[in-house]
Amino acid sequence: MTTTRRLLATLLLAAAPSIARSQAFVKVSVKPAASTSPTGRRLEILPNGDLIANAIPLIELLSLAYDVPNNPSPRVTSLPEWAAHKGFDIEAKAPPALNLGNLDIAAQRRIVQQLIRRLLADRFGLVLSVRNQSMPVYALSVATGGPRLKRAAITSSECILDTDAQSCHSFAGGLGHPLNGNAVDMSDLALYLENWTDLPVVNRTKLTGLYTLHSQGWVPMRLPPPPPGATPAGNPFAGLPTLSAVLNSLGLTLVRQHENMPIYTVASIRQPRTE
Repeated sequence: MTTTRRLLATLLLAAAPSIARSQAFVKVSVKPAASTSPTGRRLEILPNGDLIANAIPLIELLSLAYDVPNNPSPRVTSLPEWAAHKGFDIEAKAPPALNLGNLDIAAQRRIVQQLIRRLLADRFGLVLSVRNQSMPVYALSVATGGPRLKRAAITSSECILDTDAQSCHSFAGGLGHPLNGNAVDMSDLALYLENWTDLPVVNRTKLTGLYTLHSQGWVPMRLPPPPPGATPAGNPFAGLPTLSAVLNSLGLTLVRQHENMPIYTVASIRQPRTE
C-alpha cells in the first residue's frame, strides 16, 4: 500500500468511530423534491431536533455539516454535479430526549452538525477524507470603534435553524448578496461571505448571540461558474460598494492572516435510497 493510500485509509477509519458515536436521527425519509423551483427551498430544524427540508440539494446539507461554502470551493473537491443541483425533500425525526432549545448557539450547532453528518453518511453514503492545510484566510473581526450591530428579536431557544428569509441563521437574497439576516450569528456571517470572497472566512469576532443585519449589496470578490449556455452580460455589480465598506458600516472588518483549514475530498457518495 502506498503512503498516500495508507494516509487516506487512516483518515477514513479515524472518522468512522466518531460518526458511530454521534447523535443520529431515529427515522429518516428522503424523496426526490416535489418541486424544482428555487423559491420552494427551505430547511428547518425544530427546537426538538426534527429536520424538515424541501427541495434541498446535498451541498446545502454539506455546508451546514462541515462549515464549507455552498458555492464551488477549493475546500471541497470531487463532489458530483448532481449534489449541487438535485433537490430532495427530507423528513428526519430526532431522538426523543433531544431539546436544542435549552442549549446555547455553539452547542446547538455542534449537535445539528452531528445529526446532519450522520444523515449524509447513512443515506447518501458520504465518506470524506480530510487534511489540514495552512493557507491565507480572512478573519472576520471587530473594527476599531467596536461593533454597530442590532440584537435580534428572535432568541436561540425559539429558532434553531430555518432558511426562510424572515427566520434565523439565514440571509435573504439580492443583487450583490446584501447582508440581510433576520437573526444571524457571526459564524453564519463568515460562512455566507465565503461564498463570494477570494479566500476562506473565519469568525474571530468573539461576538455571541443573534443579530439583525441590513446592508447594501457589494461587489463579489469571486463568482461561481455561469450555468451552461449562459451568454456574457454587462457588470451587474457596477456602482455597488466594496465588502470592506459594507462591513465597516457594521463595525466589522476582514483581516488577512494564515490559519490551518480543513480540506475535504469526497471519497464516496451515492444518490440516496428514497422512501
